[in-house]
Amino acid sequence: MNIQLLPARVADLKHLCEKTSTPKFLGFLTPDELSVALKCLNNSERYDFFGGYEGAERVLLGFMPDWCEELVYPITALSFKYRECDKLTHRDFLGSLMALGINRETVGDILVSDGRAVVFLLNETAKFVLSQISKIGRVGVTVSEGFTEPLPNAGKKQEMSVTVASLRLDCVVSALCSLSRKEASQKIADGLVFVNSICIQKPTHTLASGSTVTVRQKGRFEIISGEEHSKKGRIILRYSKYV
Repeated sequence: MNIQLLPARVADLKHLCEKTSTPKFLGFLTPDELSVALKCLNNSERYDFFGGYEGAERVLLGFMPDWCEELVYPITALSFKYRECDKLTHRDFLGSLMALGINRETVGDILVSDGRAVVFLLNETAKFVLSQISKIGRVGVTVSEGFTEPLPNAGKKQEMSVTVASLRLDCVVSALCSLSRKEASQKIADGLVFVNSICIQKPTHTLASGSTVTVRQKGRFEIISGEEHSKKGRIILRYSKYV
């Protein structure tokens, strides 16, 4: 996607949603593209985003008309099965899809593990792929619609701890991602930080135990607790990082 034209596309789609009173979608967007798109909007506007599963990297930006309470995203997941000895990669799947002449915007996350992969696509693209693909590269695959949990290489967590001055979002993001407070605040302002899948652009937002924090291009974290204190009075933040 031409990122320089993205603000105009966002404005056009928002206007079309209001004019036709129907949901409209843009993407799949990369984290950088989503950041640019969110700068064109404000928190009072009716929009949301989703990539087919919680924590997706590439997402659709959806605009909601006044009557709409919840968006139904035009996303279909396709599951690919193959022999575990056939070590397919993300590049193999993307190459095979692009060879069909598919626009990269219509393909979301591609999650690959031994013997199994799940690819998120726009509905019409998924129908086309189902009718066209029986091999990825030279490897025969079985393709079906939908997916089962857990997703390939998703949901694995590593428990860790760090000390923070407070549970403010900027403090926590700084600690979780090894950033300066200034860098953490900038990511928050740029719309790259999400708490429980909701974009939060206030650095003073206070986190609670059980919250899931997603920082685009840095990872996803689950806050376990922040009730203990070190000898120097700092908060011991216990969390899990999705790996």
